[in-house]
Amino acid sequence: MADVFRSLNLLETLKESLESNKLSDVKDAVEDLLISRINLAVVGDRGAEKASFINSLRGLGPDDDGAAPSSPPAPPEEIAGYPNPKHPDFRIWDLPAFPTTFHFEPEEYMNRFKFLRYNAVFMTFTQTFQPNTVAPFMEARSLPRQNVYFILLASVEDTDKSLEEKRKASLEVLKSLGVKQTKVYLVRPSTLERCDLPDLLVDMSKDLPEIRAHALLLALPTLTPALVTQKKEAFQALIFAAASLSGGVSAIPVPLVASMVDSSIAVRILTKAQLSLCLDDESVDRLARRRGREGAELRKLRTCVLSVEVTKAEVKRRLAAAEREQSTVSSKLLEMAMPRHARSVGRSFAAMLQALNGAVDEMAADAEKIVAAAVGEGK
Repeated sequence: MADVFRSLNLLETLKESLESNKLSDVKDAVEDLLISRINLAVVGDRGAEKASFINSLRGLGPDDDGAAPSSPPAPPEEIAGYPNPKHPDFRIWDLPAFPTTFHFEPEEYMNRFKFLRYNAVFMTFTQTFQPNTVAPFMEARSLPRQNVYFILLASVEDTDKSLEEKRKASLEVLKSLGVKQTKVYLVRPSTLERCDLPDLLVDMSKDLPEIRAHALLLALPTLTPALVTQKKEAFQALIFAAASLSGGVSAIPVPLVASMVDSSIAVRILTKAQLSLCLDDESVDRLARRRGREGAELRKLRTCVLSVEVTKAEVKRRLAAAEREQSTVSSKLLEMAMPRHARSVGRSFAAMLQALNGAVDEMAADAEKIVAAAVGEGK
């Protein structure tokens, strides 16, 4: 999809697309958000810290199926790819460290590993920053739409003080080599909610096209209650788009879609929400193992039936209930959310909007309880 969402509020952009009768853009947005298509590259020496970082971004521990090993089977000079088990179109690519030879050509390395295929590139290191990384960094930043970030990965032995000292030394090296106004993010691979990863995600949300920033957000594990809130807000845009298509919103009126189609897209959205909020049994159990908790203890915190299992019967029940309640819905909802010329087709739109937003609110509340129980006390 074209980068029509860059530097714009996604929800407002969707409304503009509807006003302009660009339903194809809205349909593309729905599919992109449901698929979470995004590619990240991680450059650097292969070892325990890099493997742990790649796994944690996918919600995995070192012993989970599909986890990246500390010593990958791929030759050190080759690439290794790791899909997210719950969001297979979110892929992380493990790229080898930059060569230290005197005649290293960054353009040759970048062409070989196809830098332009990645939405973002993380240049990782664990000790003193290596000067040979600067040339590829500067070359990458000169490319259109290429987002590159320096990440200092903490080892088990690192303290907060030693990490800050390493960051300071790295920034000095960068400054001496002519790189100004850049950041070095400190990341503890096994506990991503600590240190600078939240700040990195904020910066990435500004740098990426908004549709890709939302896709990344939905595919990441629920690291903090704040991230749960952000996911919920992203689903509000997705729900608005789906409800608009359901209601046949267009400058040129089109027939309302059948309720069977409504329930089908609603099931897809709520299934995506369950996986994105890490509420399914497997995700909850993985979180429990990583935090030294009992899976059953966290699973019992789910009070919404959709958090446990998304069924078509439950989704249809909620859609039907929302449709019955439309007589009590304020017309202001439609006035605020719908283009002026399309308010007359609001019944199907409002039912979808109400049913799905209510469901996601309940599911997000469960996710917040689980995250707070798992990491709230630093366990």
